[in-house]
Amino acid sequence: MSLRNSKAQSPEFGLYFLMLRRRLPSNEVKDWLGKLQEIVYDADDLIDDFATEALQRQVMTGNRMTKEVSLFFSSSNRLVYGFKMGHKIKAIRKRLLQIDADTESFNLEVHNEERGYTTKVRDQTESSVPEVVIGREGDKTAIIEFLLASNSEENVSVLSIVGIGGLGKTALAQFIFNDEQVRKHFEVKLWVCVSDPFDVKMIVKKILESAKGTKSEELELETLKTDLGKIINGQKYMLVLDDVWNENRERWDSLKKLLVGGSGGSKILVTTRSRKVAEVASTVEPYVLKSLSPTESWSLFLRVALRAQEPKDSSVKKTGEEIVSKCVGVPLAIKTIASILCLKNPETEWLVFLQEELSKIAQNENDILPTLKLSYDHLPSHLKHCFVYCALFPKDYVIDVKTLIHLWIAQGFIESSNSSLCVEDIGLQYFTELWWRSFFQEVERDELGNVKVAKCMI
Repeated sequence: MSLRNSKAQSPEFGLYFLMLRRRLPSNEVKDWLGKLQEIVYDADDLIDDFATEALQRQVMTGNRMTKEVSLFFSSSNRLVYGFKMGHKIKAIRKRLLQIDADTESFNLEVHNEERGYTTKVRDQTESSVPEVVIGREGDKTAIIEFLLASNSEENVSVLSIVGIGGLGKTALAQFIFNDEQVRKHFEVKLWVCVSDPFDVKMIVKKILESAKGTKSEELELETLKTDLGKIINGQKYMLVLDDVWNENRERWDSLKKLLVGGSGGSKILVTTRSRKVAEVASTVEPYVLKSLSPTESWSLFLRVALRAQEPKDSSVKKTGEEIVSKCVGVPLAIKTIASILCLKNPETEWLVFLQEELSKIAQNENDILPTLKLSYDHLPSHLKHCFVYCALFPKDYVIDVKTLIHLWIAQGFIESSNSSLCVEDIGLQYFTELWWRSFFQEVERDELGNVKVAKCMI
């Protein structure tokens, strides 16, 4: 239901405009506010249209076969729908620009708290993003010990890292994947983001892309099998299958039999949230990843929130420790909250945040979404637009960062107010800020160390 048709059910929204109108002295300004209100309602209607379209597609999906058929036959409709909605978005933006221009004639003073946001966050992102995975050295050592061990019973052994969302399974796997010992030990190293559905052909295709560093053409499964054999047969390889959800043993076995051609000592590392998935995939006891200890949690929090500096004020430290305790040792929650607080004054704003905002979040270590929602609420509007746009991609879709930035530019989300920077550079700053605040998960970096491919956490 739109805001226009639900004012009685949205009293806070209607009251906000009513109070503003009563405070404004001139009829011209009141008319201006009325136009702004109509634009807000139209924008909300547009969001309703998006939500309805998404729900219709969800209903159409049914099983996998139905989904594939519906995607095939509705592609042209989606294209038309995309153009139509794009025009509506541009029309609303044009009206908003006119509203903004009208403010000058009224001599309205705009207090833009977001102007300093990008600079402040940029300083933080360049100096505070953790280079290491805090609190996981013991986990890293244990898993590397498995990877380097020889196994005479079978050519390929499988270990699953299992744990709730936000614990850092993927980060730990990347930490291990890039380790120097591991790099020297294996002749071939491969990384595939699996997600859902568990499609053997698609997984093999991704393995080939990981090996070659380029996109594979759409080929028959038999051809893919042959190409896979050329890469792994007789080679000691390491394969990471990230974010696996498949609990069907037959599907897993159909993939594994394609991977047994590696030489002795080859290893497969699986990350998953499901203990059942881990039991289906693993040839050894799954590795259960635990929450960080209070000391490790505090260290991670300080690294992001205060550039690893202990607060001098004991009351600030006490507040900070209480905030960290509510993150129940989940690294993603800790980093997300810390990224909010690094922009706030510890002496005057941390306690308010704890009492008025963090206290409203249910403490459930199995659900990271409320914490991400809180972080989203603290984003400036230009970053909210960019993040919400990612909802158009399928769940767990792996996004090329350059492509995403160009899509943001095409939608008009990025405008250059600084002549020394091109819009692509500003777009990269936007992405970095969102990634730094845990809205994106790094999948792959380029040769310069920049995030090249990522997954949105929406």
